[in-house]
Order: sequence, then structure tokens, then C-alpha cells
Amino acid sequence: MLPLLWLVLASFDAEAGHETRIPKAVTLDNFAAVMTPGLLLQPLWNSLLLSAGTALVTLAAAVLAAYPLSRFQSRFNTPFMSVVLLGTCLPITAIMVPVYGLFVQLELLDSLPATTLFMAATALPMAIWMTRNFMDAVPVSLEEAAWVDGASRMTALRTIVLPLMRQGLGVVFIFVFIQAWGNFFVPFVLLLSEAKQPAAVSIFSFFGQHGAVAYGQLAAFSILYSLPVLALYVIVARGAGNSFALSGAVRG
Repeated sequence: MLPLLWLVLASFDAEAGHETRIPKAVTLDNFAAVMTPGLLLQPLWNSLLLSAGTALVTLAAAVLAAYPLSRFQSRFNTPFMSVVLLGTCLPITAIMVPVYGLFVQLELLDSLPATTLFMAATALPMAIWMTRNFMDAVPVSLEEAAWVDGASRMTALRTIVLPLMRQGLGVVFIFVFIQAWGNFFVPFVLLLSEAKQPAAVSIFSFFGQHGAVAYGQLAAFSILYSLPVLALYVIVARGAGNSFALSGAVRG
């Protein structure tokens, strides 16, 4: 709790340093200094576009990949899931050099959509595992009832399976969103212009040369940077629905 305590106290201290102390005079000057379009609003907007885009692309791909793995029994399921699990073990730093070379060849450097797709690809293995586990909890008999009424598999997936696993989809969305929101390394390497960099990268601007750090402004920026993620968690947690949504769906 000590770093969080320093964060709160330093944000209201005009003379904040690296030590944790109670401010001599509570002030909002640090928040006023960072709440400018160039320093806060634009980086937060870039972070929102990057994180939301990554989460949506990952969620859509994970649903389409997890559905056949959950509903069809094949001898290739276990090897495929093992390969997916291997993808979660690869450190991002190990592949950034070839990825950077690929982005240079394809002229995709400093492209927000391209960076979003790459971050979605890195988050996809874990998202597939999580989505498949949530999808396994939805009884197949509910889809079979829809098939009897003439629904196709995609229709049953859209109208039966996805609504019943919306709480799990919310968990996957939050997981991927938070990962992308706090990602510093990938945007730092692939996004070159300051106007496109997310808040996770622009926060580095508070560290000046020769060890000079604007501690108070850094703390205020960090608090404001954390608020959207906390708000998203509260919204999704309240709108996810009852965890007992499947109760009584199947008789027997």
C-alpha cells in the first residue's frame, strides 16, 4: 500500500519528492498542470483507441476460435491448445526485433491500426483459453433446441451462446483492455510520433534529464491515467448480469 499512499499524497503536494510524506499544504496545482490537451487528453484518447480496439479485435477473434474448440471433438484440439498455450509463454521482447523489421518493410511504423492488430495478436492466445472455458459452461442442448427451430450455427452462437456468456466476455474484455492500457514497450517501439503515443508512453515525459523528475505532476497524471480502467471495471461488473443466468435453462 505504500506506493499507492505516496501516489495520493504526492499528487496534492506542490513540493513532492520521492519520499512519502503528508503535504504541508494541500493543492490541486499538480492536476491543473497536467490537465492540458497535449499532456493528458490526447494521450488518454490514444490509449482509449489502442486499448479498446485491441480488446474488441481480440474478443471477436477469440470467440470465433474458441467456438469450434468447445463444440467439436477432434484429435487436433489438444495439440492446437498446446500451441496456443505456448504462445502465452513467449516474451514480447523476444519477438519485437523481427516485428519491428516487418513493420519497417511493410511501412506500418507509426500506424495506430497496425499497432492495434499486433497487440491483439499478442493477447489472443490467453483470450482463446479464457473464452473457451466460459463457452464450455454453456450447455450444448440450448443450441440444439435452436437448431431444431431452424437456426444456423452462427445464429445460435450470436443469439444463444454469446448472451449467456456475456459475463465471461466482459472478463476477457477487461483482461485484454488492462493489458493494452498498461503496455509501454510495444507502443514505444512502433509508434514514433508524439501525437500518436498513448498515455503509458507519454508518462515518460515527466522524467527529465540528469535524474530530474516532476514527482507531483507524475503522481497526478498517474491517478488520472488509472481512472478510466477503474470506471470500465465498475461499468462491466454492474452490467455483466447475474452469474446464475444459466440456472433452470436445462431440465434433467
